[in-house]
Amino acid sequence: MKNWRKISLAATAAALLTLTTACGQEQGEQGLGGAPAGAANPAAAPGEAGYGDAYGGGAAGAQSKPAGQLAVKEDLKVGKVLTDAQGFTLYRFDKDSATPPRATCEGECAKAWPVVTPAGAKAPAGVDASLVGEVTRADGTKQLTVGGWPMYRYAKDTQPGDVNGQGVGGTWFASAPDGKKAAPGGEEGGGEDSGQESGADLPGLSVRKDPKLGEIVVDSRGMTVYRFKKDSAWPMKTACTGACLEKWPVVAPVDKNDTEGISKKGNVTFARPDGIKQQTIDCWPLYTFAGDDKPGDTNGQGVGGTWYAVSPTGKLVGAPK
Repeated sequence: MKNWRKISLAATAAALLTLTTACGQEQGEQGLGGAPAGAANPAAAPGEAGYGDAYGGGAAGAQSKPAGQLAVKEDLKVGKVLTDAQGFTLYRFDKDSATPPRATCEGECAKAWPVVTPAGAKAPAGVDASLVGEVTRADGTKQLTVGGWPMYRYAKDTQPGDVNGQGVGGTWFASAPDGKKAAPGGEEGGGEDSGQESGADLPGLSVRKDPKLGEIVVDSRGMTVYRFKKDSAWPMKTACTGACLEKWPVVAPVDKNDTEGISKKGNVTFARPDGIKQQTIDCWPLYTFAGDDKPGDTNGQGVGGTWYAVSPTGKLVGAPK
């Protein structure tokens, strides 16, 4: 009888432990299916940087390329983007720094995102030449900077003009001619520094009053945040992987103190099995939509009957009951 009671108590304790940890720990210790973060990639550092091993496919032979004469290309969706002498799109990484210039994409990351070297670099016509510079990387090599931001190419851009790296992992963006994030409408860098409408002064996550949807969550750029009905919060699981992430980039982790009007419940980091760190509200993984061109767009609302904007408490907005 005593043995039976001990077994029963142990089972109850285990069930409670599972319930309290299903959402994931503060540092994103809950992976897909309950696997510990980093289990799929013990080295962790490159995978945690926001690019993910999934984006490095076929990139093992990618190497640094010289910049040469820089140019500007107009992309209908992205806006004015900076290209190298061969016409390939140049990208910037949110986890890098411009003041002072600092590059953080190394190792496996640099295979998916080859470094652009400053060799022969010249500013495009009409762009201030003082914006073009260089930074010394941790390995001692030089990397091109524009407006202080280190420049990269994307291994999955196979031909000049491709912008397949736009929005990858929620941290990689095509560079405008001045080094800011490219934005549609001809306002170079508007996605980052053009004022309140673009989200320049917004917290990492905040609330916007949409005329049709009501109060919805937006990211630091003012872009609408979405949830995927096929995901799970208890336990945290993601059904958006691979090519899905090109259309629905994850929302990168946000410090709890860098939010406004957002529920603190389940506001944790999700360590995805592909190595990407993703922000959650009420334990639900959050995304943006590549089809939203500017702050205020809600083009992802209702897509496929599975994607919906998010309320300040993490609930789906406008989804059929």
